[in-house]
Amino acid sequence: MSLFRDNVEKLAAYVPGEQPQETGWTKLNTNENPYPPSPRVVEAIQRTATGRLNVYPDPLGKSFCRAAAELFDLDPDWILPANGSDENLTLILRAFADSKDLVAYPYPSYILYETLAEIQGARFARLRLNADWSWNFQQNKPLIAAAKILFVPNPNSPSGNRWDDETIRSLIPPDGVLILDEAYGDFTDNPHKMELLKSDGNRQLIVTRTLSKSYSLAGIRFGFAVAHPDLISGMRKVKDSYNCDAVALAAAEAAIRDQDWMLSNRQKICASRQRLDEGLQALGFNTVPSQANFVWATHPTRSHFELYEQLKGRKILIRYMKFQNESRPGGILDGLRITVGTDDEVTHFLNTLREIV
Repeated sequence: MSLFRDNVEKLAAYVPGEQPQETGWTKLNTNENPYPPSPRVVEAIQRTATGRLNVYPDPLGKSFCRAAAELFDLDPDWILPANGSDENLTLILRAFADSKDLVAYPYPSYILYETLAEIQGARFARLRLNADWSWNFQQNKPLIAAAKILFVPNPNSPSGNRWDDETIRSLIPPDGVLILDEAYGDFTDNPHKMELLKSDGNRQLIVTRTLSKSYSLAGIRFGFAVAHPDLISGMRKVKDSYNCDAVALAAAEAAIRDQDWMLSNRQKICASRQRLDEGLQALGFNTVPSQANFVWATHPTRSHFELYEQLKGRKILIRYMKFQNESRPGGILDGLRITVGTDDEVTHFLNTLREIV
């Protein structure tokens, strides 16, 4: 007899990307930023590490909230810091869904949404996207209408495409909340300043952000949610008392206040993204125009898994991904998601892939 809850016993745990601990790898599999964080971040960490680590941090992260609020021209009570963006997704499930509620998300996209719904014991539904990664509203309308929580990663992963604001507005459930997961929002051609939150209907919209990608802080684990204060207040009720440690709070505030550093790295990544995309197409791959810091690529004749394995054998890691898709041969959609690295890493990857293909 198992001592676990039934839904946990049956759960297939989310599998993160490989994280080799030895050196010598070209790591293009988990969408990390290839450039270091702002020097101000390092200074903030050093100051905090030699300070009062014997006392608890600010449970509300008020100093960070003020910095984020200034960036987006909002009041600080619109911001909720978290231990990575994934914690905010967990808090949303805790706050809004129980076993009778429906949690929906586009498919293919971030499979963790489904895992979190299963942990919570909520029902979940995959909203099948069209082959071009657009929404099939006719097919999905009943599920959107029934959803208590609808997660929408924008830009999407693994495809990297971004849906426009009109599409996003049409996805707000009548009696639920729309979660706009903007983990890659800073890499889009026109990063926004939370305009949707400042328009009508904002009490049903929550935007989640992370500092892991554009701010080069994947090792810190810090994210935040942006929403109407009524929603933030409810989410605060279900968070851990001190969910963000003092070092992470200090690093995050320093990072978000140094926009010049982040934007400089963003510019380099977007330029390398274009070169990566063009290089893949020159080798016969089909790609999706990306608004993120990765490129989704498929090949018409080669085995994607074999390409992944051959690259791994040469110490280059990319992400092989596969999804159920009844309209594809064998019922599977698979492909390769390649993180945009430095120019040298992109060159090494393309040269190696050229030898293999």
